[in-house]
Formats: sequence, structure tokens, C-alpha cells
Amino acid sequence: MQAYGLAHLVPLSLLTAGIVAVVWLGRQQRADTKPSRFSRGFALAIPLTTIPLQAHEWVTDFDLFIDLPIHLCDLAWVAAAFALWTHHPYPTALTCFWGLTLTTQGVFTPDVMDFPDVSYFTFWGQHLMIVTAAVYLVFGLKLLPRWREYGWTVATTAAWAAVAYVLNLILDANYGYLRYKPESGSMLDLLGPWPVYVLNEILIVAGVWALITLGLRIWAHQDGSTRTPVRS
Repeated sequence: MQAYGLAHLVPLSLLTAGIVAVVWLGRQQRADTKPSRFSRGFALAIPLTTIPLQAHEWVTDFDLFIDLPIHLCDLAWVAAAFALWTHHPYPTALTCFWGLTLTTQGVFTPDVMDFPDVSYFTFWGQHLMIVTAAVYLVFGLKLLPRWREYGWTVATTAAWAAVAYVLNLILDANYGYLRYKPESGSMLDLLGPWPVYVLNEILIVAGVWALITLGLRIWAHQDGSTRTPVRS
């Protein structure tokens, strides 16, 4: 797919409109003590959209080297669905950090087949819902991760990377771009050759997440509108 062509600009426009809508809606719901009907409806919409699209792709054009559900976005949409349904701090933090940083990299530098291939709809359905869910939870509802959740997110991501790398070696695959960079070009091109770009990515991501956590903690103490995440 051509970056910033029509097939790219349309989902970017939908994402922009969705962000404006969920921030406004989330601000109206900050006083709620439990997940709203919208939040739980959104939670259900993610698997109800993603699973059929993935199933169709697996049935019609399954590729062992790219289609196994072990991309980070496959974990991110599950985390987003749980976060929207429960507002629990752990999946909310995963959705926040993964959705606002790593998933957005795919949004701005997509590596996917062009419209109308089914993978196009699978890719954009996942990515747009993950990012929108993250924005809704953080900037709408103001469910802000703390340093403890930051640590859990870093540890979870490191565990995923270790497992994915081993599977890449077994399958001769490249899930998470842990063995080589995407051919279509991405921000990884700025981080040097393998394995330097992997190490640099780890340091940058952990640093950016720390800065995000610091910024969100400062915001949390600016007024009394921050909600306490559900823990059960």
C-alpha cells in the first residue's frame, strides 16, 4: 500500500474523527464509577470485528510466516477489549502504552496489502480500534497508568519479544520485525542495522513510556478529575 495515498488517508481521517468523538464522550463519563455501556459495547466490537476478519484471512490466504496471532497488535486488541470492559489498571496500561506508541507507528507507516485486500481491513480495523480505545481510556476517561503499571508493561513487552524472537527462529519468520526491518520502510530505518535497531528500539520505547508516565502523573495531580481504576 502506498503511504499517504488515498487508501492510507481515508483510515487516517476516520481515526481523527474517532479520536475527537471518544475524547468528548469520555469526558462526559468521567464521573461514572463503572464502565459505561459505550465502553463495554466498544469492548465487544473489537473481537466481533477482528476475529471474523482474521478467520476469513486464515481460511482464504493463510501464511504461517505472517498470519499467526503473535504480532504485538494481536495482544494489543485483546488488552484493549479487556481494558474497555473492566477499566482494570493492567490492561488499561497495556492499551495506553502499546496503543499510543507502537500501534501508532503502524498507523503512520503501514506495512499491509492495498485496498480491497482482506488484510487491509484486518490491519486497519485492529489498529484504528486500538488507538481509539487508548485515547478514550486515557484522554477521555482519564484512567492514567502509574509507575507500577509502567513496570508491568515493560516486563510484559519484554516477555513477548523474547517469545516472538524464539518463534521467529523456529519458523524463519519476522514477527515484530525482530530479525529484520519491513521492506516498505519505517522509523526503524533510523535506528541502525540489526541487532542495533532492536536494542535502540527497546531503550527508546522504555524511555518514551517513562516520559509518558511522568507526564500523565503530573496531569493526574493538576485537578481532582482523575478516576481510580477498577481492581476487581
